[in-house]
Amino acid sequence: MGLSWQQGPLSTGAIGHFLTPEPLPRRLLFAERLRRRMRVKFNGTWIADSEDVVLLHEPDRYPVAYFPRADVGERALVAGGKVTHHKDLGDTTWFAVRSGDRTTERAAWEFTALPGYATDLQGRIAFAWRAMDAFYEEDERIPGHAADQYHRIDIRNTSRTLEVRLGDTAVARSEHPVVLYESGFAPRWYVPRADIDEMWLRPVEGQTFCPYKGLCDYYDIGDARRAAWSYRDAYQEVGRVGGMVSFEPDQVEVLLDGKRLELEAGQHVVPHGVDRALDANEVRAA
Repeated sequence: MGLSWQQGPLSTGAIGHFLTPEPLPRRLLFAERLRRRMRVKFNGTWIADSEDVVLLHEPDRYPVAYFPRADVGERALVAGGKVTHHKDLGDTTWFAVRSGDRTTERAAWEFTALPGYATDLQGRIAFAWRAMDAFYEEDERIPGHAADQYHRIDIRNTSRTLEVRLGDTAVARSEHPVVLYESGFAPRWYVPRADIDEMWLRPVEGQTFCPYKGLCDYYDIGDARRAAWSYRDAYQEVGRVGGMVSFEPDQVEVLLDGKRLELEAGQHVVPHGVDRALDANEVRAA
């Protein structure tokens, strides 16, 4: 989630609000120096490498990294004459990106008529994420989008009892589930597989991808479609839920200490943003 995406504080669907005497502008953009070395690879070549990246958070979009022109390869950008207009940041000049025998049109852009309040982005280049081979922080590939510094995940053990039922059928019962708190989202409860009657979990085709947790597998339970999911190979940072299973409270009956959980604000996840899809193929290509 982070600052501007999903239910973040700068998104149009924010579940919280700023306590101010006057209404804030409908759209707030936030730019901040990343303070991490970021690199871009295209056609097997490093075309950008910088420790002075600025991250732009724009409502309802993934964060975007902007590189100083001096840190972009001299021959990587090819002017194409295409100019569009950004509602907040003015004229946008587009470039093809070239390396060796490969050229991709409209793969990078620069704001060339910035208003006075947005000079942080002056002389900076952004690259279309999926048009590049990959983005890296130091030597580690960053799939999905630039990492949002304001996205946080905390996982906590609990002694509360969680039960999952489908009609009169007990699908799971655990006295030691874990709860995953993720910025802006409702809590998600994960159950060890030893506490699940796995005969009710029917794997289905199609995975989704979370830049913070990894590839997600889904299960039907009876007639309830995609009623459960699991990060079988969860990223190390969230390894405590790796292989565990979570259940959708609007698809099956989920009870926490006897109280049924309901779908709440921040529980529905938008699968991808207007920027582009986040799909599993991007991770498999790593």
